[in-house]
Amino acid sequence: MRHIVAAVGGLLPGALLAAPVAGAAPVDTGAELVRVLISLLGVVALIFFVGWMSRRAQARIRPGGRRIRVIESMPVGIKDRVMLIDVGGTQLLVGASPTGGLRTLHVLDAPLPDDATPSQGAAPRGFRDVLSQWKRP
Repeated sequence: MRHIVAAVGGLLPGALLAAPVAGAAPVDTGAELVRVLISLLGVVALIFFVGWMSRRAQARIRPGGRRIRVIESMPVGIKDRVMLIDVGGTQLLVGASPTGGLRTLHVLDAPLPDDATPSQGAAPRGFRDVLSQWKRP
């Protein structure tokens, strides 16, 4: 029985390759490669378009409104943060923790100057800084 299976298994692939299917047209590999590449480029373009549309939609649905904004945030523990918040021109230093909620630490008399452009000589500190520089418009 084992010899029969080996003999049939050895002859079957050769028989299939030797006998072309009746009525089948030869495959043009160049045209198929072009079709696959165009399809791949279309999928990649669709992914970038959906990403661009989602960023535009998030810009329109930004929580908090125009009068309250977080200027800067810095972690001071595993789950604790210190945030500098601007509310109608007044800047507040707020501590946030999961157990204590939000607590005002200090109300600044004069607003701190806004450093919109970092110095060009400073090197990025980590992956987050490189990514944030890349995402800026």
